[in-house]
Amino acid sequence: MGEERLRLLRDCVRPFPDFPVPGVLFRDISPLLKDPAAFKTLIDLLEDHLRASFPKIDFIAGLDSRGFLIGPPLAQRLGIGFVLIRKKGKLPGPTESISYALEYGKAELEIQSDAVEPGQKVVIVDDLLATGGTMCAACELVKRLKAEVLECLVVIELKSLKGSEKLKSIPFYSLLQYD
Repeated sequence: MGEERLRLLRDCVRPFPDFPVPGVLFRDISPLLKDPAAFKTLIDLLEDHLRASFPKIDFIAGLDSRGFLIGPPLAQRLGIGFVLIRKKGKLPGPTESISYALEYGKAELEIQSDAVEPGQKVVIVDDLLATGGTMCAACELVKRLKAEVLECLVVIELKSLKGSEKLKSIPFYSLLQYD
């Protein structure tokens, strides 16, 4: 994958202690998004991974809100569509929704009922995996529509929170890992 390319990404991730609550070290990807070379490298690495791993993907599904920044350019590169998984109340028309526990409370996610068809193959994308609650909820939504989750894909994984363990049998991939 190229340690130099990963180092470029890692150098663009900025730590913020005690955000959003005391005791949490927030990993901010804003500098990575601001840097065209770093952002291109991010999309290149994700594209390379997906092309090598899956011969057929129907959709990239992005999680509200940073998954919306990574998913569309990745889907465009792959020549496939992008679907939204949003916070409750943000999508028009019929939706499927799920409640789940967050690191700091509770939340609800929704997907439009016609976003994917039964049997379609979906990769779910977000910027970060912490405890895994949001990603697990997103997987459940896609499964309720009878589509197949090929993989959960993130830029950053916070290993000490063991979020990937919650995904159980769903394949998971992260570019950068932090304890």
